[in-house]
Amino acid sequence: MSKDFIQDVVPGDYKTRGSYTPAKKIDLGSYYLIFVSGVQAPKNDDHSVVTDDVEEQTKLVFEDIIKILQQADASIDDVVKVVIYITDMNDFDKISAIRGEYFKNAMPVSTLVEVNRMTRDGAKIEIEVTAITKK
Repeated sequence: MSKDFIQDVVPGDYKTRGSYTPAKKIDLGSYYLIFVSGVQAPKNDDHSVVTDDVEEQTKLVFEDIIKILQQADASIDDVVKVVIYITDMNDFDKISAIRGEYFKNAMPVSTLVEVNRMTRDGAKIEIEVTAITKK
């Protein structure tokens, strides 16, 4: 079966580690469905995150998501579902306030869970989204 209706979305400067793509764009006829892989804050050369501050990490993650969505001809307003993983539920209020700034218009369905740790040293948050947009 041909999968020519599925396109990998990889911004030019995006560096992946392992066998995955930052996003998949699926042609549904009149719409595109876009799945964005979990995004963590950018890393240093030693693979640790660039900041220890959870609010700064959250903003950096959302900015990367916006960049990936733009590469797929979509925007943050096209997001219909968001899943957020955090390492400390005590950070919920800080993260929720920033999330609200980015999702003023989208109002996606949401899941947020606390996890033990992330794949990137020092990461406190990881976010994945699903978006849909008209052709």
